[in-house]
Amino acid sequence: LDANFNRAREALRVAEDCGRFALNDPAITTMAKHLRSDLKEVYATLPADEMLTSRDTPGDIGTEITSPTEPKRKDLADVAVAACKRLTEALRTIEEYSKFAAPTQTLQIEQMRYDAYTLEQRITQRLRVGQRFRDVKLYVLITSRMCHGSVRDTARAALAGGADAIQLREKGIPDGQLLALAAELRELTDETDRLLIINDRPDIAAIVGADGVHLGSEDVPLGEARRLLRPGAIIGRTVRSVEQATAAINSGPDYISIGPIFGTSTKEAGPPVGVEMFQKVAEAVPLPICCIGGITAKNVGELIAAGAKCVAVCSAICAAENPKTAAEAICRQFN
Repeated sequence: LDANFNRAREALRVAEDCGRFALNDPAITTMAKHLRSDLKEVYATLPADEMLTSRDTPGDIGTEITSPTEPKRKDLADVAVAACKRLTEALRTIEEYSKFAAPTQTLQIEQMRYDAYTLEQRITQRLRVGQRFRDVKLYVLITSRMCHGSVRDTARAALAGGADAIQLREKGIPDGQLLALAAELRELTDETDRLLIINDRPDIAAIVGADGVHLGSEDVPLGEARRLLRPGAIIGRTVRSVEQATAAINSGPDYISIGPIFGTSTKEAGPPVGVEMFQKVAEAVPLPICCIGGITAKNVGELIAAGAKCVAVCSAICAAENPKTAAEAICRQFN
């Protein structure tokens, strides 16, 4: 019991430090802190002096045994996930032996083990979030000026309709208002296990713990944005040509947005580049490619037929009377 309480405490500290310093994630940090507090509470019910005096580190045969993979960790995710595995294993041992050593604590320890599984899931999702963008089909850009209802209600409806990711795209509003909107959407996408990307503003994305940021050609350099964001954060870049796409690759984005594919009323978008340009970029760039610009349920089939796996949609969903139905109409064509 003494060895496994130590193992669980150490694993929780690794997990908490990951949430606090690497991910800047208050939910993960708080969950780990609460688990440490619960562990301390259970430990206080046991004969601590007896456990401490029975400790025999020099005589413990386990200290001489190690696996070949134990000293090897390829990245931050490996470190954090290994800690979570140690935590759940230690809690299982504590739970089993407590059935006769401290039977009144068994159910509490069992619940802690379930909470530890959730902690592992949260950490894994956040650390490997960049890989999740490859599964995104419908990427909805939310801007308040186009929404009939609130930003949150529009985003909720789009997610209910099948959107895999939300991008908050607000220009010209005060930073305090932008931060509040971003925090609302972070809460919503956490609840629904979907991605949140912030347009243009890596600082806002970092503050709310968003999954990433989307940058235009004249925005903050991608390398500087990565300094602000947590490890594994998604960064997308907008391009209009094969030349821009291949040049952007050197800066290390996680996905490329190409467009406008079709004509759009957005003034800064420029003339449409067409479906053929998407196909040329897809042949030249080994990254996930998101098509954007003038995409609706009526023309998305043309893109899907051309090989598109991800589309970004704004007005066709935000400005719809029923954003959920509009999102479903696009998702059906992917399915």
